[in-house]
Amino acid sequence: MSETAQPVFTIEKIYVKDLSLEIPNAPQIFLEREQPAVEVGLQSEANGLGDGIFEVVLTVTVTAKVGEKTQFLVEAAQGGIFQIRNVPDEEIEPVIAIACPNILFPYARETVSDTITRAGFQPVLLAPVNFETLYRQRLEQQAQQQPGEIPIQ
Repeated sequence: MSETAQPVFTIEKIYVKDLSLEIPNAPQIFLEREQPAVEVGLQSEANGLGDGIFEVVLTVTVTAKVGEKTQFLVEAAQGGIFQIRNVPDEEIEPVIAIACPNILFPYARETVSDTITRAGFQPVLLAPVNFETLYRQRLEQQAQQQPGEIPIQ
């Protein structure tokens, strides 16, 4: 009778890996009364650190423009170190692509909102993100680009 080890998923550390703020048109941009158009971009990447330890970095980029003028640009890279052990190989990628960003996103949202407020602007409240849907869309795109290969479910 073989004993199988229980799956392990723990957060070792959550941190701000990189943070930048640009206000290229200050101080004149503060005199604008028009509501800015806000664009939000998300990117997630992971690196194995060895022995079941992974670094996942979720980068959130928020750009606000009034007409053609950039009001501000904030980019926050929220990092996390996670321990993932005794998980089947085919399930590691979804854990890294879905569970880890789900954990990091509230921290990134707070960092972005706080940075924008400290810069003198109204806070931008980022809507929740469904990382499972984003992951599935990425798999579908990869499957269309590489016909004949079976996507991981």
